[in-house]
Amino acid sequence: MITAAQIRAARALLGIDQRQLAEMAGVSLPTIQRMEASAGNVRGVVETLTKVVEAFDRAGVELIGENAVSREGGRGVRFKRAKP
Repeated sequence: MITAAQIRAARALLGIDQRQLAEMAGVSLPTIQRMEASAGNVRGVVETLTKVVEAFDRAGVELIGENAVSREGGRGVRFKRAKP
């Protein structure tokens, strides 16, 4: 699962706008806009979500899920686990 905040942060890391991400992923601009307007986890067609994640991967950005370990060990940013 990916969140709207992760998508926005990944775009910021790459210095691209929504239109550029849409082109990289082969999806429409309104699709990216809807994804980023989501509250919490992005919902949508699995194929579309996969295209976005793969576009980030090709560009060198890894989206790290909660409680997941980074595969490549590169630099990154993530939220710390919330304290109860």
